[in-house]
Amino acid sequence: MLKKRGAGALLHISSLPSPYGVGVFDENARHFVDKLAEMGFTYWQVLPLCPIDGSGSPYCSTSAFAGNYIFIDPRGLADMGLIGKQDIRSNIYDGTPYTADYDFAKENRLNLLKKAFFNINDNIAKEIKEFEISNPWLTDYAVYMAVKESEGGKPWWEWRDNHAHYFECIKNIFDYEESAAFWKFVQFIFYKQWQELKEYANSKGIAIIGDMPIYVAMDSVDVWSNMPMFLIDEKTLKVEKVAGVPPDYFSEDGQLWGNPIYDWSAMKNDGYSWWLTRLGHALSIYDTVRIDHFRAFASYWAVPADSDTAKVGQWIEGPGMDLFDAVFRKFGKDAPIIAEDLGVFGEDVVQLLEDTGFPGMKVAQFGFDPNGDSSHLPHNAEKNSINYVGTHDNNTILGWLWEATAKEREFALEYCHFEGDNWGEGGYYSRSCRAITEAVWQSASNVAIIALQDMCGFGSDARMNTPGVAEKNWQFRTTKDTIDSIDTDYFRHINSLYRRMYPSIDNE
Repeated sequence: MLKKRGAGALLHISSLPSPYGVGVFDENARHFVDKLAEMGFTYWQVLPLCPIDGSGSPYCSTSAFAGNYIFIDPRGLADMGLIGKQDIRSNIYDGTPYTADYDFAKENRLNLLKKAFFNINDNIAKEIKEFEISNPWLTDYAVYMAVKESEGGKPWWEWRDNHAHYFECIKNIFDYEESAAFWKFVQFIFYKQWQELKEYANSKGIAIIGDMPIYVAMDSVDVWSNMPMFLIDEKTLKVEKVAGVPPDYFSEDGQLWGNPIYDWSAMKNDGYSWWLTRLGHALSIYDTVRIDHFRAFASYWAVPADSDTAKVGQWIEGPGMDLFDAVFRKFGKDAPIIAEDLGVFGEDVVQLLEDTGFPGMKVAQFGFDPNGDSSHLPHNAEKNSINYVGTHDNNTILGWLWEATAKEREFALEYCHFEGDNWGEGGYYSRSCRAITEAVWQSASNVAIIALQDMCGFGSDARMNTPGVAEKNWQFRTTKDTIDSIDTDYFRHINSLYRRMYPSIDNE
């Protein structure tokens, strides 16, 4: 895996077709898998499956381990006999199929799950207990969610003292037994349905590339239950510095994420147990794991907590190979990990990538500098890399062409051997989109990945996320008709032509 030529498509679960306001683990997801297999793809890349924040982002979650219950298929609950088929109607969404409605999905899926919970039998209860034993993170998560409900949804540092301090709260765990049992049930159902979908994909020859955010939210069970592992004053429950990145390609002011920063000294003394558990969990639910913002393991940008911009900050040395030596001892040197090594970085990141041996990322859009010879240009890509037409943080390729400078666009089109004057035409047969896709497919990179939006030739209105912008992100959705309209023959042809379709030339 990752060492043979292959190709993948990027589409998050939330973007899948469904009648429920967001995509779920249902027949539409399996239909998408079928379409990928038909086109000769090898990988399906998804974004983090964890709970989202108020803006819909899965990169600032209340848990590094839990799954987002809005992805649970209501029909699957009916098939288990936990609800009646008529109960599904409450989750049917009558709004636009092109935009995710997270508020609708959260409220209605939660109500449905609460109804299903009261119908579990002894066999399911036994399976939930076995699931909890196999997933030690679940107990803390369930208690955290139960207490959060009792505290009116407030962040944990605003809870009463006997709740805000984990070790005091956990002494009274039985006070929340029934409510916690519900949240254990929710996670059991989530991972049961996800595992069934993953197994289906694997049976079709499709491997799942998952995504691991490097940071967690301040208001998360991970911080609440592991406070000594973060740079937080345990008396005031406040942070001095938070995570972000300095000004870069995406934002001239940088990006102020606000996540708490790890206490790497404490984690080292603990043998990096939290990270090893987290990575082990990710490797168990995905076939390959992309670690977001990998550069922070070399050095990370720390911003004063009272700053309103990420321009003010400092680089601080990260754990480096000391962490990954522990990772290799536990999971082996060939652990299927992708390093997201994008953004502003120096030689320390380059060295860490070389030392770990992980494949890094190339993004075609970053390479089209008419005055340079960027490492992101397809001809400069090394085999041990993942080459993207664009990621979830990029504009669509058609949108980029329209918004690029005239010189950037001219260079990109000439580089990709585009001929003609209709570069601005989008759609499933867009010649400019195909020219850039084929340049990526021809690269030496072992894996090439394209977002569904670029497979369809969509414009910037279909963009998934604009870094540094708080609103109108993570909302893109597609339909079954759109998926069916993708030119299957074309993608099957280029996957075969550029030897990205299995079985292909063994070039390990």
